[in-house]
Amino acid sequence: MIALTNRQARQFILRKQGLLGTYRFKGKQGALEYVRQAGCIQFDPVDVCGKNAELTLQSRVKGFTKDMLYALLYEDRSLVDYPDKNLSIWPVEDWPYFERYRRAAREGGRRFEGLDRLEEQTVSWLREHGPASSDSLPVEGEVYWHSHIHWSGNWGGKSNAARAALEQLYSTGELIIHHKKGARKFYDLAEKYLPRTLLDAPDPLPDDAAHQRWRILRRIGAVGLLWDRPSDAWLGIPGLKADQRKDAFRKLMEEGKLCEVRVEGMRDALYCLSEDAPLLEEIRKERIPGGKRCELLAPLDCLLWDRRLIRELFGFEYTWEIYTPQAKRKYGFYVLPLLYGDRFAGRVEAAAKGEETFSEGGKKERILLVKHIWLEEGMRRTKAFDAALDRCIRRFAAFNGCGRTVRPQE
Repeated sequence: MIALTNRQARQFILRKQGLLGTYRFKGKQGALEYVRQAGCIQFDPVDVCGKNAELTLQSRVKGFTKDMLYALLYEDRSLVDYPDKNLSIWPVEDWPYFERYRRAAREGGRRFEGLDRLEEQTVSWLREHGPASSDSLPVEGEVYWHSHIHWSGNWGGKSNAARAALEQLYSTGELIIHHKKGARKFYDLAEKYLPRTLLDAPDPLPDDAAHQRWRILRRIGAVGLLWDRPSDAWLGIPGLKADQRKDAFRKLMEEGKLCEVRVEGMRDALYCLSEDAPLLEEIRKERIPGGKRCELLAPLDCLLWDRRLIRELFGFEYTWEIYTPQAKRKYGFYVLPLLYGDRFAGRVEAAAKGEETFSEGGKKERILLVKHIWLEEGMRRTKAFDAALDRCIRRFAAFNGCGRTVRPQE
């Protein structure tokens, strides 16, 4: 068992995440390394000032641009879009571990009359013509169908035949997302882009309990510290109820893959990966290089997967209010947590705009509109903080391709 102060626990999580001190992840390779460490990062199509996956990487990866993630997904094929913790992006080498879900989708698809015929037509057309979206695929009609990737949200009823065929083949792994244009997905045959050895690889963990343990390890590695209790951090792991989770933690401790961590002031034990023990020692010895960073985090950031844990460790309460009725919102539609050093300093509502904005010479210019900055109670405004915040917002504007920033009067 490892004992930590509250501050040490905070610093461990943030350093593990690449959010404290000098940047641990740099450039396109750093973005890939972070996704591999996290196992997956969540995808969400809403783009107010960057999509969730892009926002997750910009806060950790020095020099990150949106083109880097696009290249990793659709040029290098080092990453793939596929559900994990809801809609996600994860390393292509993990493909075999998700075979059980593709198999379930294949078995489920057999129950829907006419779907197999639509699949054959779709595969034949894609083999001859290449990538297609549901709008461009010439497969007509409707079919009763529902998604078999059950952790991405079950929905059913009559569906456009082209959409049903594409998404069913995507869920079975015969198709991958070739690229995206805005929110529109274009699909193509997986065999054109992924090696046969990967596509034909058997499930490395056919035993259900072993598979659950693998996924629990990935989620703990994504956050840094987690506890054996209900949490959104476990979303998308089928069959993982309280008893299964408890057995998995016990087995992982017996195998020496987890360390128990006790944090001052917290009743429940936390757990970290055993391989992170050296990082824990760095934190305990206060060996954190670099000064205080100021970063804007994604709404579905890996750090925030267990919001109760964040509340207990950091004293920070965060709700993504995008689905909250406007009259009931405390802050705003798309508000990002603001991190400073090893604490949450507040939250920021910002939007990248461009259509109606022009520079002095009449040329169209994108701006970053910073609508609101709310600081946490007790957060002192200092010259150092203001300078760090200014640097953070300038970086964020550049990340969004904005040449100018408009901020509220403070």
